[in-house]
Amino acid sequence: MTLSPRLPFFVYGTLRPGEPNHDRFLRGRALAEEPARLVGARLYDGPGYPYAVEEPGAGGTVHGELVTARPEEYPALLAALDRLEEYAPADPRNLYERIAREVVRADGTAARAWVYVAAPAVAIRLRAHGRVIETGDWAMRRG
Repeated sequence: MTLSPRLPFFVYGTLRPGEPNHDRFLRGRALAEEPARLVGARLYDGPGYPYAVEEPGAGGTVHGELVTARPEEYPALLAALDRLEEYAPADPRNLYERIAREVVRADGTAARAWVYVAAPAVAIRLRAHGRVIETGDWAMRRG
């Protein structure tokens, strides 16, 4: 088994502050949370949660937070987030894939982070039939 690098997490849906899974998974486990964005992706509405879909040429941006975990919490948090997102390496049934991508902080600096994006089969369905959240911001979807 290969060890994953200890990257921060880019969260854009139910793990953001004020959303249902933030306190459940991140409270007490994070050293820092700061606004960030993922460029080259579009945000799609899902059944109670969103999907980021990579679309490098589309010019889309997904807004969220960059979460840096406390070192002593990292292994447990990574496992908990993989379970929440129902992600298992190389499983064709995944709804999400955990990938390392560059995200941009509010100050314009880049950071490499884990991002859960729509798995390939899900992304194909979303591109064909999904509802894009035009703002790229899950927190603003209701407005």
